[in-house]
Formats: sequence, structure tokens, C-alpha cells
Amino acid sequence: MNLIIDIGNTGIKLAVFDNNNRLMHFQRLENHDDINRILETLIQNFRVTNAIISQVGKPVQSLNDWLTTHQIKFLYLSTHLKLPFSIRYKSPETIGADRLGLVAGAVFKKPRNNILIIDAGTCVTYDFIDRNNVYYGGAISPGLQLRFKSLHDYTENLPLLQPEEDDIPLIGDTTLTSIQSGVINGLVNEIEGFIVKYNLKFADLTVYLTGGNEKLLDRYIKNKIFVSSKFLLLEGLNFILNLNK
Repeated sequence: MNLIIDIGNTGIKLAVFDNNNRLMHFQRLENHDDINRILETLIQNFRVTNAIISQVGKPVQSLNDWLTTHQIKFLYLSTHLKLPFSIRYKSPETIGADRLGLVAGAVFKKPRNNILIIDAGTCVTYDFIDRNNVYYGGAISPGLQLRFKSLHDYTENLPLLQPEEDDIPLIGDTTLTSIQSGVINGLVNEIEGFIVKYNLKFADLTVYLTGGNEKLLDRYIKNKIFVSSKFLLLEGLNFILNLNK
């Protein structure tokens, strides 16, 4: 069994895959508290022998010692590992581990295709890999929560809001609905605009939408020209781990 540990900006995701690449367990932690206790339970419930760690958030200081003590072979995701794609990024050492994992997940699901991966989390990342499995890069922009927070932090009177679950109007008739319209419709238009431009440039494009805000944004994007994939990053990390065993 493979243990996948994804340390993100706003939480930690844990997953276990079996030898047939089936997801056997998934859970999300909001902080580092009790992570060793939770991992201990996973070790008892599954015969975990290997692990991979993707880290973009604050490191878990005790993780290395814990994995070593339990005789689990582990590695950290980086461009120094064997990857299922080649890289044409000009500064590969700066690529976030999460972006590498997402691209690997896309190759695992649909190899030899032109693919745009949109990860809507703390940041929104756009990553492109061509049908020759060459990764080019893409774009990074603020995610929903960052957009709401910046309006609050850099103005005197605008309140701090969270994404609204109800339908958002195009024309906000209060300050609150105007902020909701600007942030959510603005990001939706950004995503749809990127997809249109990539479709014009690359034939037979497959688009994946994933990340913490994937479900919410899926409600507002009218043209369903993408595939929602909640576990794309975790599947990619599992793929890379298997390549490097």
C-alpha cells in the first residue's frame, strides 16, 4: 500500500492507494495536530510500505522521524525524481510540488493528450502538458479566498466575505452582492477565458478542473468544457511514487 501525504497551504490531505491504484482511504486535516496519531491508525489499518510527500505548506517537523521509525520508505516530490513527463519550464527548480503532482495525475489519466489542468485552491494554477508529455508551465493567479481577503485588507470599508453558496447576480445591488459578483464572476470569466484561448491554440484539448473550490466553481461555469477531478493531485503523487519505487 502507498501512503500519500499532501501538505498544502491550508491543510493536509492523506490518502492510501492499493497496488491496483485504487483509492482505499482519504481524509483532510486542517492543521498538523495529531497527524502522527492519525498516521499510526492508517499504518494499523493498511499495510503501508511506501510514502510520498508533496509539500508547499509549512513542514511537519516530526514527519521524517515518524516514517523512519515505522520503517516506511518515503520520498519528497521534486524535479529530481523520475517523472512521467519532460519539463520545458525555464526554472524547473521553482515549480511547486503540487503542480508536478497535478501534471502527473493528468498524464496518468490521459497520456499523450494536450491537457490544461486548472487547480482552484488558495491560488489558481493553470498548467499545460502537450500530447508528447512535455510540460510547459502555465499561469498562477489568486484564488477565491485571497481575492476576498485582498479587498478587505487593502480597503478601509469593504468587509471580509466568504464565497456565497446561493446564485450570484451579475449586477450586485448591495456592497455585499457586488463583492460576491466581482470575485466569483471575475474568476469564472478568467477560467473560461483561459480555456477558450488554450482551445484556439491546441487541438483536441482536455481540461481538468480540480482543487478546493472545484465544486463551487463548477456551479457557476456555464460551459461544461472540463472534467472535474477531485483526486487528480493524489492520483498523480501515487503515480510518481510507483515510478520511483
